[in-house]
Amino acid sequence: MTILVTGSAGHLGEALMRSLRTQGRSARGIDIKPSAFPDMVGSIADRAFLRQAMSGIRHVVHAATLHKPHVATHGNRDFLDTNAGGTLNLLEEAVTAKVASFVFTSTTSAFGAALTPAAGAPAAWVTEDVLPVARNIYGVTKLAAEGLCELFARSSGLPVVILRTSRFFPESDDDPDIRGGYSAENAQANELLHRRVDIADVVCAHLLALEKAPSIGFGRYIVSATTPFSANDLAAIRRDASQVVERLFPGAGALYASRGWRMFPTLDRVYVNARARQELGWQPQYDFRFVLDSLGDDREWRSPLALDVGSKGYHNKGPYPVE
Repeated sequence: MTILVTGSAGHLGEALMRSLRTQGRSARGIDIKPSAFPDMVGSIADRAFLRQAMSGIRHVVHAATLHKPHVATHGNRDFLDTNAGGTLNLLEEAVTAKVASFVFTSTTSAFGAALTPAAGAPAAWVTEDVLPVARNIYGVTKLAAEGLCELFARSSGLPVVILRTSRFFPESDDDPDIRGGYSAENAQANELLHRRVDIADVVCAHLLALEKAPSIGFGRYIVSATTPFSANDLAAIRRDASQVVERLFPGAGALYASRGWRMFPTLDRVYVNARARQELGWQPQYDFRFVLDSLGDDREWRSPLALDVGSKGYHNKGPYPVE
């Protein structure tokens, strides 16, 4: 019952390999980049390599990808070859190998321009039913890969689950105003309200998806920390997020002040994970309430797995080497 993990040198791939090894489960990691976690080094664009890697595999987690930061250093063709072509190769080999389940790691970035409400409008309430509007080649190719996954599920009977994960990387934000105004810890704690998830919860979602895929057939889910907001809060959090947070979590402002932290003044979106919780049985643990409880007890609010994996960077220059 060996599980293939693509992209096993990356943030999520390493986290999956660490977790599977700790659980004593049979896993094979592959990546184009050597590290302690790939068992085989090669490209998902190489069919011969993939065919060899797929030998004896029963389940696949496809986490390998060119990420948004690579837009600064890679061309459109690179994104097509890796994110779309590599996914097609893997799907075809998975069908040939008759794997029992296939989980594709996608991204909430696929929603693209649909995440940006008009000036003065309420924050966006983002469920799986929101129509994506790709913003760049990264979004285009992730959506293309999702389309391929759905095609193979429908036409070949391959059990496929797509997980659109929100932010889980620990590196500083790509927005210079956020980087300049907030520590990485402060910003990422804020994001657990609406657009972030701890990597331990992401791993849990992937393993549940592997288990549930045969009964689901095909599914697409948002994987983000459970928001405390409701749709009734959307106008208010676009005007004054701190006021809403204090109403929901009395004393949060004082806890933040004791750390020298600040809440973002406004929030423009809320990712909704209700479908993943209902259909996958996923129960994320590391939410904003956990942050506040941890601050109150003066303990770490990130998972041990997040700390073990740590920062990866991109191109050895950090997440967004654009400036």
